[in-house]
Amino acid sequence: MFTIALDDHARLRPLEPWQAPEFLAHIDRARPLVDPWIPWASLTTDLASARSTLQRYADLSSSDSGRIYGIWLDGVLVGGVMFTRFDASSGVCEIGCWLEEAGQGRGLVTRACRTLIDWAFTERGMSRVEWWVASGNTRSIAAARRLGMTRDGVLRQRYPHRGVRHDSEVWSVLAQEWPPAEARSASEPTHASGDQAEIDRLMGLFMDSFTNTGGRRPDLEIIRELFVPEGRIISNTGDDPVIMDLDAFVEPRQKMLTDGTLTEFSEWEVHRRTEIFGSVAHRFTEYRKSGVRDGAHFEGHGHKTTQFLRTPAGWRMSSMAWEDEPDRLPE
Repeated sequence: MFTIALDDHARLRPLEPWQAPEFLAHIDRARPLVDPWIPWASLTTDLASARSTLQRYADLSSSDSGRIYGIWLDGVLVGGVMFTRFDASSGVCEIGCWLEEAGQGRGLVTRACRTLIDWAFTERGMSRVEWWVASGNTRSIAAARRLGMTRDGVLRQRYPHRGVRHDSEVWSVLAQEWPPAEARSASEPTHASGDQAEIDRLMGLFMDSFTNTGGRRPDLEIIRELFVPEGRIISNTGDDPVIMDLDAFVEPRQKMLTDGTLTEFSEWEVHRRTEIFGSVAHRFTEYRKSGVRDGAHFEGHGHKTTQFLRTPAGWRMSSMAWEDEPDRLPE
């Protein structure tokens, strides 16, 4: 049975029916986090149902129409990734993920999903990988962004769960959009160090603070915690740079994202390169964004450069500059 290293402590390998006892114990730990989002989590409540869930994926694997893999951290099952649908004839598949709290903050799901997507595109010749997610599942949406996916749309009130109907978002990445593994390895580390993981976390919180999709209220106040108090944020889009302190940056954007001017907005990294030199660090980011401004849908992309300092309270951002490319309407 194959095993793929995700970092020095984590491994990815197939999850099979004979592992039902371990799977059940893991799902019991993970249930508070995954039950609202993973349909089979609410059905996996005893050994028989756990074995049935894994057997269903074993049957899908034997017919080349689905697969499931576990993520083990220091020998303990903490999550997994899966092909919930795999249709080689159409060249379209769907991936999903789940994770218990003990596995969070290490980038394990992102690296595991990249492994699956690489295989789907390079080994199986798939054309499109999809990611279906409930609009309220902010962690899963953040994972889709980190994978460089594009949000294709929202299916309103698509399915019921515990008496409430939920919207589904559809995200995807196409074969021609997926960078080769060697290109990614040149721009980001395969195994994140503690410093790298913390810088990843800070940038993730910054990007996520603007999100107001699915009725979510954005929280730009967190930016004050991510930066040193004297931090500066610079817009270099236009003829002259606009240099802002934290107040000048946060307050107008919080208003715009909550007064109806800018709705269904999200912004996410698609490529990044981080360099750490002792107690200072730099990150170069390519990002995408989408939303509805004054009633019109738009998409955009651009670049950020961010500087970090190691302080007595941990890593903090000290400055950021960005340049937006022109907005575009979806084709």
